[in-house]
Amino acid sequence: MQRARLGKLRLFGLDRSGPPPPQTDAREPWRPWTIPNAIGYVRAALIPAFLALEYSSRHGVSTSAGICFFIAGGGDYLDGITARITGQYSRLGAALDPLIDRLLVVAGAAACWSYELLPRWAVAVLLARELLMLVAGQAWLRRGHALRINWPGRIAVAPTMFGIWLEVLGAHAVGEGFFFTGLVLAWIAAIAYVHDGLAQTSGSSSA
Repeated sequence: MQRARLGKLRLFGLDRSGPPPPQTDAREPWRPWTIPNAIGYVRAALIPAFLALEYSSRHGVSTSAGICFFIAGGGDYLDGITARITGQYSRLGAALDPLIDRLLVVAGAAACWSYELLPRWAVAVLLARELLMLVAGQAWLRRGHALRINWPGRIAVAPTMFGIWLEVLGAHAVGEGFFFTGLVLAWIAAIAYVHDGLAQTSGSSSA
């Protein structure tokens, strides 16, 4: 059985070898009612809760907002592990997971901008990267291509979110260190994504 071969590296998402699960193919049904998707819905609901708590705080430092952000961010790993254990992959889950990650980062960045928890130029660089990925992703999809997730992109999410979370809790110096680490990795990933997309476009044009 496939589940019997689920090793620790694959369970925790460190082994991404092989093709994507067939349930995530664009021709498959959305399958919204799965346990991993339920976790995703909770994560999505925590984003407006985080913003409400954050903007009701005095200086942008809020333990309750930090708890919401932490649960929403940590749920990214929980829904992935749950999908691998249960085999409940879905087309909706494949689309929903990165969207929630992006919305959570943007929400955290907006709060950091509003209260100047991080240098505003750094927040602007992060938001510029997110805008680039949105535009590039749509451009590749219109051409029938897809951006393959790379390792810098996978790794960048954790320190970026962790840095924002620490800023919300008031640990500014340590938070900046994690945030800038994630920011550098995010831009390395973005450059690789664009390079990959241009290579796909060039290959299809010459075919």
